[in-house]
Amino acid sequence: MDRIHCFLPGWDVPKLSPGLFTSHFGLVSDFLSECFTQLRNQSRVSVLQGRVRWGGALSGRDLNGVNKTVSGLLKLLYPGADMTVSEEDLEWAVRLALEVRRRVKEQQKRIGAAEFRNTHFSYTIGSEGVEKFVSTPELQSQGGISEEPLECGQIWTMSPGGEEEHPGLFRLEVNEGPGGGVKVLNNPVPAAFKESIRCAEQNLYARAQQLVGDRDPRSHEFSVQLRGFDAAKSGAKTGVAALIALSSALLKKTVRGGLVVVGEVTLGGTIEPIHNAVTIAEMAVEKGAKALLLPVSCRRQLFDLSDDMATKLDIEFYQDGRDALLKALAE
Repeated sequence: MDRIHCFLPGWDVPKLSPGLFTSHFGLVSDFLSECFTQLRNQSRVSVLQGRVRWGGALSGRDLNGVNKTVSGLLKLLYPGADMTVSEEDLEWAVRLALEVRRRVKEQQKRIGAAEFRNTHFSYTIGSEGVEKFVSTPELQSQGGISEEPLECGQIWTMSPGGEEEHPGLFRLEVNEGPGGGVKVLNNPVPAAFKESIRCAEQNLYARAQQLVGDRDPRSHEFSVQLRGFDAAKSGAKTGVAALIALSSALLKKTVRGGLVVVGEVTLGGTIEPIHNAVTIAEMAVEKGAKALLLPVSCRRQLFDLSDDMATKLDIEFYQDGRDALLKALAE
């Protein structure tokens, strides 16, 4: 019954009404109790061996709790100890166990019972699987940058703006599959963003060896979507973030949580200068970013950033597209 607490905390249950109780002896409760007793003598943790790898953030009591929750869920689906657990059911149990364990940790934080340490819980199914992060909806920031690691191919970026548009926050989402070329799903496609994507695509092709090793980006089709989070809509000068997102999707590696990347790359691979770095840094803090990745040419501008803002943001610099990619990817 301890495992059920992660689904339904006791303090969320209203007082039971007398009308809910039976006036006679019930068979169901005794039968269910006996089923639980028999199942408690078994374990399904062995099913995880060789099939699931946990991320580095999971250890100690968290690992023990997740293992027990997965075991409990699989017992309900597969009461027979010799039954073969499907990969689909296994992943369902793993994701749910990680999600509810994070919810318990958050509740502990609220009542002061425990420190809320790194809970970017993740898992990998199979030896060739992709690491997947699990989060809870209530921990996600709906209006700004979240500390949660995004899926492969996703990245936070900011358009530095210009004469006709203020700086704006965007999220790039890239999916890859068999085929060729880059397709932008936005309709219509903002002209400025289309140019940034074109530059990012050509840089990926020209510098594939430096960026993605022996993978051939020309044999993959990339679907790109630009999501805006404020009044800015053009997605101008977001080429560096687009290049990182394309590479991330191809490498199957995630970008660090809480990071926003700013900058434009030309067709020749040079990084364009940014003239309002202080404004961008202040906006990044306002949107909830924990780290900001900027072209190294912005370094002198940030001497004017206030002490208060400087202490709230980890600012890093990059020289070229490859340098930005290496500093953006999660370890």
